[in-house]
Amino acid sequence: MTHSINQQSNYQKLTAIVNNLIDNNPLYLENLNRQEMIDNINHNFDPAFVPDVNSISEESLIKRIKSILSLHLVSGMLNDFTPEQMQIFDESVKRGS
Repeated sequence: MTHSINQQSNYQKLTAIVNNLIDNNPLYLENLNRQEMIDNINHNFDPAFVPDVNSISEESLIKRIKSILSLHLVSGMLNDFTPEQMQIFDESVKRGS
């Protein structure tokens, strides 16, 4: 019983954070599928692995979710690169290492 209450509470909290981050970032809003991101975040914070999201500070939770959204944003952008653009990107990453 407590597990399902925590699961519902976690889902609501995580969904609210995802919605807020997407609504307040034009890049997220334009390039990410809201429902896919909500599903992904809730999967990443599955109650089997994170039983109580409330044990994580709000600031830390937002930072973690923002990192996941940013990763999806960047990976989506890389999919749109031409082979030439991808080569330039790869060379830039190698020089930065």
